[in-house]
Amino acid sequence: MPRRVLVTGGGRGLGAQIVRELASAGHEVIFTYRSASAEADALVKELSGKKISAKAVDLADEQAVEKFAAGLENEAPLSGFVHNAGMSYDALAALMKISEAEKVMRVNFWSFVRISQALIRPMTRARDGRIVVIGSLAALHANVGNGAYGASKAALFAFARTLATETARRGVTVNYIAPGFLDTEMLAPYAQYRDKLEAGIPSGRLGKPEDVAGLVAFLMSPSAAYITDAVLPVDGGLSAALGVHR
Repeated sequence: MPRRVLVTGGGRGLGAQIVRELASAGHEVIFTYRSASAEADALVKELSGKKISAKAVDLADEQAVEKFAAGLENEAPLSGFVHNAGMSYDALAALMKISEAEKVMRVNFWSFVRISQALIRPMTRARDGRIVVIGSLAALHANVGNGAYGASKAALFAFARTLATETARRGVTVNYIAPGFLDTEMLAPYAQYRDKLEAGIPSGRLGKPEDVAGLVAFLMSPSAAYITDAVLPVDGGLSAALGVHR
């Protein structure tokens, strides 16, 4: 069943691949981007002939998010929402700048809260809706210097599970995908550690955007109608490989 789906952070990397997968599956896709205007234009051009459009929104700007969400409430209803937008900030917990951590929370968590509020009522009225949160293993496992990012993804995790329980009887599913290390621009600062990262992953490689995007497309499909409140690691076995490595 074709859906009208919103994807945040769809201009590049994993978000762009999610947009491709959903458009290829026949869904109408609206995606947001912040600074990747050239990439967004290229993606729309690449997928010409399919129902796709892009909107520039700075999810770190509370007023911009409010305006965008209010606009969604006055548009044709959406039956799908993928919150992919994310911002990282590395700092030891004792040295973390609150202003930077708050920006991460606005992008990763609070924007999702406000946008989902705009979409939930139309979905529950229609008794049909699919929400997919792109979280992170950082929400489930600690990592040095990852306090702000991990906290934002953990907040998403808790909120998504609550949302799932509140909306399940009205035909809305809410699921949380927890990717491991993906070979995207977000991992570029850690390029020098690539070999070490791959050695610690049972599958022996970094994840690809396609590994996650395919799961998103499945969760939007009729076959996933009974899957909600699920936490789905996509990490090549990384989260199962804790302990002594031999």
